[in-house]
Amino acid sequence: MLAVLDLSGSDARTTEDIFTGVSQSMPLGRVYGGQVLAQSIVAAERTIPQGRIVHSMHGYFLRPGDSAKGITFSVDRIHDGRSFSTRRTQAYQEGVPIFSMIASFQDEDPGLEHQAAMPEGLPAPDELPDIEAHLKGLHPMSKRLFTDRPVDLRHVPSPIYVTVDGERVPRQAVWMRVRRPISDEPAIHRAALAYLSDLTIQESILRAHGVAWATRGLKVASLDHAMWWHRPGRVDEWMLYVQESPSARGGRGLATGRIFTADGVLLASVAQEIMVRVPDEA
Repeated sequence: MLAVLDLSGSDARTTEDIFTGVSQSMPLGRVYGGQVLAQSIVAAERTIPQGRIVHSMHGYFLRPGDSAKGITFSVDRIHDGRSFSTRRTQAYQEGVPIFSMIASFQDEDPGLEHQAAMPEGLPAPDELPDIEAHLKGLHPMSKRLFTDRPVDLRHVPSPIYVTVDGERVPRQAVWMRVRRPISDEPAIHRAALAYLSDLTIQESILRAHGVAWATRGLKVASLDHAMWWHRPGRVDEWMLYVQESPSARGGRGLATGRIFTADGVLLASVAQEIMVRVPDEA
């Protein structure tokens, strides 16, 4: 994960805003969406005046990327104001755009403050089984989609990899963290949080209909992704990702999420719409 977030190219405050990066090897050969959006944020941040940090991004997944090929990131400096900067990042493979994002950055300013409360009564991550306990019955290639991730995930109530157990409801929670300690650099943690934000957010839509990831013929693709960073936090410490889906219709589903620290500090909010096609509804 850290390797793919370390882009090559021009550094901050130069005029040539072109960067290049590589992809994690993926069993199915498609670029992981959270990777390319995190890389796009890193590229944009390289062009930002010192001290401004990302507070929001809105992006569209245009085409599936090839994880065996490099990615080029082109950043447009849309605006630099007194407190805010806006950047557009386009990610390309072989000259064709695969992802397009606009992000906003802000100086740290004082102001009004409140936050939603973290749900109470959920089991702690050390009370839940790790990912390996839920992968029995999966083909080895499918298992790699989960075990090769640099992230430790613990679902509440349980994952939907092979089966959907329990009540069919459009909500769930996931404890998550990267598997080992990483740099103290806040920018790395912000980008890594974006990387993590795309991992499980689609599942509240699938859970509502009892559809497991292993469903034969299931097709899911992220259409867009929005994220708002509220407060600083560390991705190498446990975080709770609370997710719900307010709507699904017409082959699309909307999911929203809130990411909290283990002691209840709201770090970020996320929204994503996906295309979802279930075989018996095709």
